[in-house]
Amino acid sequence: MGVFVYLPLVLPLTALPIARLAEQHLHPRRAARLLTTVAVILAACSLVCLGLLVVVGTAQLPGNPLPDSWSDEEVRDAVPHDGFAGKASILALVAVTMACGITLRRHYGFRARAHRTLAGLPGGGDLAVLPDDVPYAYALPGSPGRVMVSTAMLASLDPAERRALLAHERAHLEGRHHRLLLATRLAGCVNPLLRPLRGALVYSTERWADEEAARITGDRRLTARAVGKAALISRASPAAAAVAGFAAAGPVPRRVAALLGPVPPDRGWPPALTPAGAAAFVAAAGTTVSALSALNAAVALFVVLEAAATPL
Repeated sequence: MGVFVYLPLVLPLTALPIARLAEQHLHPRRAARLLTTVAVILAACSLVCLGLLVVVGTAQLPGNPLPDSWSDEEVRDAVPHDGFAGKASILALVAVTMACGITLRRHYGFRARAHRTLAGLPGGGDLAVLPDDVPYAYALPGSPGRVMVSTAMLASLDPAERRALLAHERAHLEGRHHRLLLATRLAGCVNPLLRPLRGALVYSTERWADEEAARITGDRRLTARAVGKAALISRASPAAAAVAGFAAAGPVPRRVAALLGPVPPDRGWPPALTPAGAAAFVAAAGTTVSALSALNAAVALFVVLEAAATPL
């Protein structure tokens, strides 16, 4: 197993360049999917290798629940610095489990509370207008998903701007952006080196929704005006704050500037001889090496454990 067990824990560093460049050089839909895929694979590889280290560390504890053969000297020798790394990985796995549990509880707890509140409101469909003097609008995922908008927000926009705003929020629901954001947030809980990808993903999903709203309304300038105006007048509300961890507004001036420009090209992969192309290649290479390293470490530990468990 050797040093391969540690590689997936540091290889997320290879994804940092694409996190910075994807939002500038890729279509936001492509960028969002690429960032989520890279984050999930790298996090899974990190979790696998952390679990392998936990096996080695747990086998050294007095009264461990693992088979006695797993604490064999040959098993410990399979991991460099097994004494420190094995025991530290136990604490790390506990921290990861707690962080993921808290994130999931907050996410699904808020959704459940919000949908219970909506159950008492009149009307149906995917639009829920809340009588509130605080202007806000956001997409609430669920079955079905709803667009939450306050009366103050609707009163601050003209009819055309309202259509653009609602198209933006509906694009979040139709694109299942909450799933991408939640997956990336969990990936950051597993490996803190992946947290920068979440910021880039938040921006990409907002730009994705902006482009969908512009396509539906047929007016990029109108959509830019609605985005800018809604950002200027909106304030944090208790409900919106609970969703903000999964769908923040993103850097509004950059979004407005992008909408005032041409439609971004929807190419599958950036040109190789560009900074974005090089960053995408580095991220793909790092993800591949991470997956192979995790697989190698898992197979190697399985072989060692089988050998240790087989009587001579």
